[in-house]
Amino acid sequence: MDQLRDNTAASRYELDIDGETVFANYRRSGDTLTILWVEAAPALRGAGAAGRLMKLLAQEAAARGWRIVPVCGYAAAWLRRSPEFSGLVA
Repeated sequence: MDQLRDNTAASRYELDIDGETVFANYRRSGDTLTILWVEAAPALRGAGAAGRLMKLLAQEAAARGWRIVPVCGYAAAWLRRSPEFSGLVA
């Protein structure tokens, strides 16, 4: 089971997969979560790791009643391709 971690000291959500980390840098203000950058370790690229992170992050935002501002192109594209989370986009 994937476990999303909010690394508040680094302002990023992290997900460990096979000993590597995929992360999303963010800025939070009130009920708005701005996704600045999503990055996967080289060993995880092309394996769906960033998508797994985004799904968990979107679920977290929905559970907390947050809106998402996707500055990162990957995050914006993922949200466009994920109709179940499209209502989260601010």
